[in-house]
Parts: sequence; C-alpha cells; structure tokens
Amino acid sequence: DLRHPCSSGIDLPEISCMVASTAGEVAMSSEEMVYNVVLKQAALVNKQPSGVTRDLDVNPDIALPGTLSLLSEAYDRCGEVCAEYAKTFYLGTLLMTSERRRAIWAIYVWCRRTDELVDGPNASHITPTALDRWESRLEDLFRGRPFDMLDAALSDTVTKFPVDIQPFRDMIEGMRMDLRKSRYKNFDELYLYCYYVAGTVGLMSVPVMGIAPDSQATTESVYNAALALGIANQLTNILRDVGEDARRGRVYLPQDELAQAGLSDDDIFAGEVTIKWRNFMKNQIKRARMFFDMAENGV
Repeated sequence: DLRHPCSSGIDLPEISCMVASTAGEVAMSSEEMVYNVVLKQAALVNKQPSGVTRDLDVNPDIALPGTLSLLSEAYDRCGEVCAEYAKTFYLGTLLMTSERRRAIWAIYVWCRRTDELVDGPNASHITPTALDRWESRLEDLFRGRPFDMLDAALSDTVTKFPVDIQPFRDMIEGMRMDLRKSRYKNFDELYLYCYYVAGTVGLMSVPVMGIAPDSQATTESVYNAALALGIANQLTNILRDVGEDARRGRVYLPQDELAQAGLSDDDIFAGEVTIKWRNFMKNQIKRARMFFDMAENGV
C-alpha cells in the first residue's frame, strides 16, 4: 500500500508533514497540499471511468464536415513533436493502444509548450500576464473551445478520458514560480516546485494510461507513484543541471541544506568539486533515489 509518506511512516529527509508559520501557527506543508490534489484526482477517476465522454460547451464548428480529418492531423502533429523532442518517450508510447497513445502525445505537447514559455527562446519576454493568457486558453480548451490545432488535440483528449484541469493549472503555476523565484529556502519549497513542473505530468497521465484491471493497487497509490516518479525525475534534472542553472543565476537546491553542509551559492558559482560538495550531493542523490523507489513500489 503506497500511501502519502507522511501517513505511511516513510522517513523523508529534511521534510516534515506540518510546518510552523512565522506567527507560530501550524500550517500545512507543501507535501500535504500536493497530497490533497492527489486524493482529488483519484476520486475523480473512481467516479468517472475512462471512456466516458463528458458534457462540454463545445464550439459548433467542431461538428462541421472534415473536422475528424483535421483532428487526426492535429494528433499526428503532436506525435511528430513528441518523436522529435522526446525520442525515447515516444518509443514507449508506441506500445500503447492508438487512442491512449494519441492522448499522451497531446498532453506531452501541451506540457512542452508550457515549459517553452519560460525556458524557450522567447523566455526573456514572458510576463505573468502572458501566463495568465495561457491559462485562459487552457480553460477554453477544457470547455471545448481550442485556440489552435495542437490545443484541439488536447481538447478532444479531455472528452475521452477523466483528465482534470487542476494539474495543468498547477504546471502553469510552476512557470510563474520560475519568473519570480530563483532560490528555495528548504526542501518543502523545492518539493512544491517539483510537483508543479513535473509531478503534475504524472497526475495528467494516469487517467489516460489507466490501471490494469487485475491490479491490486488502489487508485490513490497509483497516483502517488506517478507523482513520486515526477518528483524523482525533476530532482534528477536539478542535480544534472546545477552548472547550467547557476550560469542563469538560479539555484534549485535547498538553501538550508547547503548551509548545513558548509556551502553557499558562491561555491556553486565557483564550480569547484570539493569534499563538502561531494557529501552534499550524495545526500541529494539519496533523496532522488528514495522517490524513484516510491514510484517503483507503486507500479
């Protein structure tokens, strides 16, 4: 039974289930906040099995002759983007059924476009207002009013699978964090960022990939495993890209843990691999592996 770490006795390094506010009040940690999202997603899937089409405020144009061929073209384009930018992942999607494969392509492309807003060639021109407009487009496509061809593929996907809008909104919130934040005081803050930009992908994907009919796992445990895999992947990306991020003035490492290890941002910017740095990184790698283990246990 893979439950939320705070309720299952799993010892998470440097993270507590509840945190104290500056006023001395006990506040919900990032992990508890994310867990509440997981519970909601699991409940939605349990209420609405895959394959049930939802009533949406659909644009009448979608019913015009030729729409099916245009929609097929939209999915094909999503597949081309996935094949070009995520070759290994794309090969994995070829093992899925046609409908699931196309849906995953549509989700991948939306996530990529969202990430490109703050990491792409035009990132320096992106403002919070631009992200607000992107979120409005997201809401429109969930209502059946896609803005362009690629949006149309995702708009169709959410009518075929019980995909909820919340993880998509949360990913956009992660992009907002990148605009206003370049340091993370502790792992609680970093965990929330990792959920926003990567854990959300797991929550988006589970309704499409589904759960094996003969699986003994609960829906909640599967969602927790998908979340853990996203967190693990993002932590791995962070550790891989320390130098690249530093050159952009960003440090995605817990500041309190750096201080405990006798390190600072200056050490990161200097790029020297010292004994202190090696010991610090060993602990960070250990944490990432723990999340990978949590994900594997939920499969």
